[in-house]
Amino acid sequence: MPSLHALANPARFLKLARPLTPALFWAGVLLIAIGVWAGLTQTPPDYLQGETVRILYIHVPTAWLGMAGWSGIAVSSITFLVWRHPLAMIAARAIALPGAMFAALCLITGSIWGRPTWGTWWQWDGRLTSMLLLFFVYLGFMALNRADSDRGGDGRIPAIYGVAGSVLLPIIRYSVVWWNTLHQGQSIGLTSSTIAGSMLWPLPFTLLGFTLFFAGIVLMRMRAILATSKAEARMRRMAA
Repeated sequence: MPSLHALANPARFLKLARPLTPALFWAGVLLIAIGVWAGLTQTPPDYLQGETVRILYIHVPTAWLGMAGWSGIAVSSITFLVWRHPLAMIAARAIALPGAMFAALCLITGSIWGRPTWGTWWQWDGRLTSMLLLFFVYLGFMALNRADSDRGGDGRIPAIYGVAGSVLLPIIRYSVVWWNTLHQGQSIGLTSSTIAGSMLWPLPFTLLGFTLFFAGIVLMRMRAILATSKAEARMRRMAA
């Protein structure tokens, strides 16, 4: 496996990313399709929530990737600030849009799930509110990146923002412990789960599938950003 510093060369990165992008993307699509099919047709309804519980096969992966996406932005930002890795902020920019989309999907599916379960589409509790804040933080990061790029900035301000925004992650994670909320506590752990195995088994398919899909989208966006930068540099040389 190439080291982090070896991937600092865009040509080496692209050589690895070109075959990985479709492989990750289509593997993710296949696993999502298997997991969704199994979750909708091969598992029993919950004895309390009925058929609405099936939304967990989408809601849980989107919640995970909404948070994991910002973790990726924070790590990329630290890598840029400390080591000035040339691809670090490109990675952060590539993660931002799909991360925001998955955070939005988490909120949408959570609201759909909450309506029959809680009797309301929305509740200003700790988990929902902090996840909504993360969505807005994503939007702020994208706007800041665009403004920094337009004024010819070096990326330090968006990188600092990327690190600072990570303070929301432990708040989201432990909100159901710190505050008394409608949102249920942790029901899935590394070693045990309060969800019956007959209902839980399709979840790893969608969880891994959405993760691979997310990674494929990020690589696709990184390649597009590099191609755009290369084209802009060529245009500047021609204009000069």
